[in-house]
Amino acid sequence: MTRKRGILNLVVAAALLTSPWPAAAQATDPPVADVETLLSELARPDQERWARIERQILRHWSRSGSATADYLFQRGQEALRAGRTEDAIAHFSAVIDHAPDFAEAWNGRATAYYQANRLGQSMSDIEEVLARNPRHFGALSGMGIILEQLELYDAARDAYAAAHEIHPHRPSIRDALARLERRLQGTEL
Repeated sequence: MTRKRGILNLVVAAALLTSPWPAAAQATDPPVADVETLLSELARPDQERWARIERQILRHWSRSGSATADYLFQRGQEALRAGRTEDAIAHFSAVIDHAPDFAEAWNGRATAYYQANRLGQSMSDIEEVLARNPRHFGALSGMGIILEQLELYDAARDAYAAAHEIHPHRPSIRDALARLERRLQGTEL
């Protein structure tokens, strides 16, 4: 049971990593075209302002372009934070019905499914996130968490490595990579 709680804590951390910031635009928000620039800046290993850049990226990703979808998405995030998993799933599902190309709705529902121990559905939604946003470091990290829990260590390492390539600053991702490298080195003969 302790291992399962440890993994759940990792997922909650991943959810917090990908939790959107308020949907309202702020003066410091980047224009749409600048998100690629921000991702490039985030990938620099020597980047000291990575937390601020990460927040800007997440703020951008949390906007669907629809006031209705953004409202439902915010309700889903609130339900997720309050531990009302089934409510969160319902809200994120409504967002997906309204705005199926909104990757963050899929990501939110993937997190809620994971918290409900519905790993197959969670993984399916993570794949939807990555189909819409291949550089979603939070979804890649979540995929790593699930694969590690399923003891698919090579695949988990690959998912974490892909997340790390995009976002080399997150301690949880670096720790997961180190943990899996130790595990995989211990199994090789």
